[in-house]
Amino acid sequence: MIWYTALVAAVAAERLAELGLALRNARWSLARGGTEAGRGHYPAMVALHTGLLAACLAETWRADRAFVPWLGWTMVAVVAAAQGLRWWCIRTLGRRWNTRVIVVPGLPLVTDGPYRLLRHPNYVAVAAEGAALPLVHGAWVTAVLFTVLNAALMAVRIRCEDDALARLAEAGVRA
Repeated sequence: MIWYTALVAAVAAERLAELGLALRNARWSLARGGTEAGRGHYPAMVALHTGLLAACLAETWRADRAFVPWLGWTMVAVVAAAQGLRWWCIRTLGRRWNTRVIVVPGLPLVTDGPYRLLRHPNYVAVAAEGAALPLVHGAWVTAVLFTVLNAALMAVRIRCEDDALARLAEAGVRA
């Protein structure tokens, strides 16, 4: 279980790095007239993602979950693929990527990279990682709870993001 704890800690460190990048990108966006939407659901998103990491470890340690090689290694591959997709999204969006919904007037909708294939590829990465990371070491309760709660949160988040982008496009048409 020590290596699993190290894996979860590495994911947590990666999340902290993302938050630092998001903060820099938010400053850049706001300095260019960007506006933020969805502030109300953001704390729930932070709590859910933080809770995922804590619950992975708590369930694995407290319930003494065994590592099942065929499932564990498959889920490690899914976690790695999700990280790859997430960073492809981050690279494609550049300074526009954020953990918050911030839209900058005058910038076109991004339609290259993974966005040419999916409307919200980052959320595919989040869903895949949120299900797979707990299952690496048999934390199936955490995987199920995160998946259900994340689906509800993503319904709100995607609607918020789509509305913000639609308002931005509408404003560009009127200008």
